[in-house]
Amino acid sequence: MTAVTDEDQGNSTTETGEPKEKEREKEKEEARSKDGRWDDGLIARRAAAADPRGDSGTGHSRTDGGSTDSAGPSDLTDPSDPSAPADFPPDEDGVRPQVEAYGPSGGPLPTRLDALRELVGLSRARLDRDTLAEAGRVLDEAAARQRLSSRHTVVAIAGATGSGKSTLFNALAGTQISDTGLRRPTTSQPIACSWTDGAAGLLDRLAIPGRLRRRPHPGPAAFDEALQGLVLVDLPDHDSAATAHRDQVDRVLALVDAVIWVVDPEKYADAALHERYLRPLAGHAEVTFVVLNQIDRLPGEAADLVLDDLRRLLDEDGMALGEHGEPGATVMSLSALTGDGVPELREMVGRFVQDRTAATRRLSADVDAAAARLRPVYVAEGRPGLGERAREEFTDRLAEAVGAAAAGQAAEREWRRNAGRACGTPWLRLWRWYESRGLPGSLDRMGQALAPPEEESTARQRVEQAVRIVADDASAGLPAPWAQAVREAAFDGAKGLPEALDDLAAKAAAGGGSAKGSGGSGRFSTASGRGPATGVALGGRPAKPPRPKWWPAAVLAQVSMTLLQVFGGLWLLGQIVGVLEPGLVVPALIMLAGVVGGPLVEWSCAAAIRGPARRYGQDAERRLREAAAGCGRARVLDPVSAELARYREVRERYVAVTEFSTTGQ
Repeated sequence: MTAVTDEDQGNSTTETGEPKEKEREKEKEEARSKDGRWDDGLIARRAAAADPRGDSGTGHSRTDGGSTDSAGPSDLTDPSDPSAPADFPPDEDGVRPQVEAYGPSGGPLPTRLDALRELVGLSRARLDRDTLAEAGRVLDEAAARQRLSSRHTVVAIAGATGSGKSTLFNALAGTQISDTGLRRPTTSQPIACSWTDGAAGLLDRLAIPGRLRRRPHPGPAAFDEALQGLVLVDLPDHDSAATAHRDQVDRVLALVDAVIWVVDPEKYADAALHERYLRPLAGHAEVTFVVLNQIDRLPGEAADLVLDDLRRLLDEDGMALGEHGEPGATVMSLSALTGDGVPELREMVGRFVQDRTAATRRLSADVDAAAARLRPVYVAEGRPGLGERAREEFTDRLAEAVGAAAAGQAAEREWRRNAGRACGTPWLRLWRWYESRGLPGSLDRMGQALAPPEEESTARQRVEQAVRIVADDASAGLPAPWAQAVREAAFDGAKGLPEALDDLAAKAAAGGGSAKGSGGSGRFSTASGRGPATGVALGGRPAKPPRPKWWPAAVLAQVSMTLLQVFGGLWLLGQIVGVLEPGLVVPALIMLAGVVGGPLVEWSCAAAIRGPARRYGQDAERRLREAAAGCGRARVLDPVSAELARYREVRERYVAVTEFSTTGQ
């Protein structure tokens, strides 16, 4: 940076912007105020320049140090001096107010920031850190900006090499602050020009050193009321060959309230500008100025043609243009070298600064951009969820896997078998007792045989399939991270589900309550060496069915028929051996009545128990189905529903973030 000469005092600064040693000592002496307080020397020169009673030959091209803003304007200038530049007009007591911190606007921005903060907090367990990084950065930067001055608007001037942005920067400041020339890159570090006090915190946030902080030259530009509160920053070239320069541009652009893009007739369509900056920042149109510089080089109506083509390119980038009173980017042409169009730009920037909404607009656009990046991980296709139909189908599959229908049929057969034992003829009961002794091929023995390994494997596969299907149904249409969370919840709950079903089904089949623990013997577990009894799926034999009240009468009738058979037989035997007088008709009829009546009683009982046996089997099937449904609900459906509820909660937060979007994102 070349030396900047102060015409009034004749002082000069070096290339680094620091005064000479001799001049520094003089500044320290001038900085001591009358009450003994110490200022940084720069403000002292400013006050002396504005004081008509003092020496007017003070430096005009100054460095705005960090301590300038912390002192406040009331400590640095004479409030009674109307010619002294001030942040705000003095009040009735002649004391200027301190710079106000950024206060919450009455608009939707605080609500959206709170919603975004809650959204990030609720999503940390489900989304990776990289996905939430941009939203976290926006929250951090919003909090940092809101702690700083709300009466200042930080506007950056950015552009390509040779676009004339430094010339425009000097034209707006009214003095030669930033170096211009043919040597490239001319601007190697951001340079700031602040029209009023109180911007040190903002400049510290931009990491602009004190030696690169300036004030405008006293004159119309410096005392323009519309520009009071403006902090103008000249950035290095965004297409510089030096990587460090591009990094500084990216860093500062992420922090400023607004940006003026300076393009020239040769590079206004540069792909690097549009693809790297204008297109990604299309949502920040309301805080964007696009200036076509160097129109003095274009003949005739060429400037209008180039400006129209620039508008076309911006429209293709998706950037709204603020035309006809609509919100959007400001596009204009000028010549910073000749001054043509510069007053118009200064007027536009002045209105923009005095509106005091640039920081809010910038933060709102940042929230919009962060929400747009998060859209794929929060917005689902359709209406995902777990409906009643999916729940019923899951219960049906579990019931099929545990053999609820087979259990009901086995319970019904058991009821009938018990009825046959109670009401059957003694000879049939004797035969069944003989079978129960363990003859090979007996029905009871077959019922107590171990379940085949193929059946156990098939049952386990059915449970796994039921869990997989319900997980797919519940996660259908969800964004990938939440779909994965739903599947993991389902599969984690399914661990140990077959054993739990086995135990619960055993209790339900026995007419008991819920089981404690798992691992019972049955369809899914062979550790105990026992399988289901008599076709009853899971957990062994059902409880012995209760007997109806009429069973004793049927048993008594069957006993009577047996006694008739015995009596008739003995009578006939007595006649045969000669003990009794001959007469075959009566004993034969008595014996025939017993022989026919026994099966008749048994058949009548079998017909009478058909309905109760069916109801008993249905009740056993229902108990087993309810046991399977309860176990599946507790282990699979409830965790899945909890994940879906979490997704709906974050979805509501995301809607709150995007509800008041100003960019339509």
